[in-house]
Amino acid sequence: MTRLFTKPVQLAAGLLLTMTTAVMAQDDVPVEEILEAVDTLDTGDTAWMMTSAVLVLAMIVPGLALFYGGMVRTKNVLSVLMQVLTVAAVVMLVWVFWGYSFAFGGEGTFFGGFSKAFLSGVTVDSMSGTIPEYVFIGFQMTFAAITTALIVGGLAERVKFLPLIVFSILWATFVYFPIAHMVWGGEGALMFDWGTLDFAGGTVVHINAGIAGLVGAIILGPRLGFGKDNMAPHNVPFVLVGAAFLWVGWFGFNAGSALGANNGAGLAFINTFLATAAAAVAWAVVEGLIKGKASVVGGASGVVAGLVAITPAAGFVGPIGAIILGVLGSVIAYFFCAVVKKAFGYDDSLDVFGIHAIAGIVGAIGTGILAAGSLGGIMGGRFQHRLPALDPDQVGRGHHRVVRRHQRGPLPDRAGPVRPAGLGGAGTRGSRLHQPWRGRLSFLIHTFLGGSTGGGLRAPVSFGAPRPDG
Repeated sequence: MTRLFTKPVQLAAGLLLTMTTAVMAQDDVPVEEILEAVDTLDTGDTAWMMTSAVLVLAMIVPGLALFYGGMVRTKNVLSVLMQVLTVAAVVMLVWVFWGYSFAFGGEGTFFGGFSKAFLSGVTVDSMSGTIPEYVFIGFQMTFAAITTALIVGGLAERVKFLPLIVFSILWATFVYFPIAHMVWGGEGALMFDWGTLDFAGGTVVHINAGIAGLVGAIILGPRLGFGKDNMAPHNVPFVLVGAAFLWVGWFGFNAGSALGANNGAGLAFINTFLATAAAAVAWAVVEGLIKGKASVVGGASGVVAGLVAITPAAGFVGPIGAIILGVLGSVIAYFFCAVVKKAFGYDDSLDVFGIHAIAGIVGAIGTGILAAGSLGGIMGGRFQHRLPALDPDQVGRGHHRVVRRHQRGPLPDRAGPVRPAGLGGAGTRGSRLHQPWRGRLSFLIHTFLGGSTGGGLRAPVSFGAPRPDG
């Protein structure tokens, strides 16, 4: 009886194999590309991404809420806690209504369109690489929520509740969602095509929110009594506990931006430890030298500065590069908080610009430099062959990998000319950092203007999860 069925099965299998080979020969598509185009659920990646989303949520409440709440005066602590909570909650709803579609719903230059408004077309079976699309949506939702909530620190103690909520909806719609798309939206998105390097949100999150906080602080003007009344933090333990939650949650922020439990997540994981530790020590040393002693608030500020500085570079630089970025981000942020703010007289209440924008800019520029293989980075350098998930044809710029679907003909040269053997492997594609100096200078200029600190990629690093098809 078994033999009766074996022969037809063998014939069918042989016919299928022959047809597949014929199609592949006609279109010149390798087996690897066909397999790569199939989204398969990975339970490990899915579990890690759900955990990462919850970690980022913990950065908002209680992390950011306690950090900001402890920094303000006693009479304003409850209002700040409520502002952070409500802004985050409102933006989460807006993200589902139209934010996800604007950021990841299509291939426009400035925004993604309306194709996935109200999660149209997304089902329980929809996949984003190796994770369910609902998980991807939830992870990105926490990024939108915390970015908008960060702005509260620049406007604290002088903005009313309802206007803040309206502003948050408008800002998320017309600033955050388009910037997220331009940096992380894949082929056709403006900054993505510039070659912007942003692993986890240096440009999209921190520079974006920091500049918004500064502009808002200037427009609103200083708080009543600014420069006269005592405006010291009312609860320093709150500040330290909030910073601790931020540090712990940031592992979901950075390592989660690999969009899977993989080598890239491991690199971002260790870099988040080291950059933050270096930044905390650097802030304490500088503050001790200038003021005679280090403070708890200063140490907590150093922690945040280090976390911000490593965010765009977490998956691109080596551990020593992470330490360098942590030290530089912390020292330069201290200078802006302690010197520049006083010199210009603007009232950035909780130093959103001084820490998030400035450390983010330092990290953005530093990414373009320290990602070089000769400096320990992985962009076409010596770490590349140690990351099996890192496809040399897809050396990209951070947070989100675009699934390489079936393509006719050769892949476009996205990362530079093919390097000869001896420069990182025979036939592998070199990154922009291995091009002549003119190309490197252009790359660094684009990195600075386009935000090497934001998180996207053209054909992003393979350890970022694919963007769902629009």
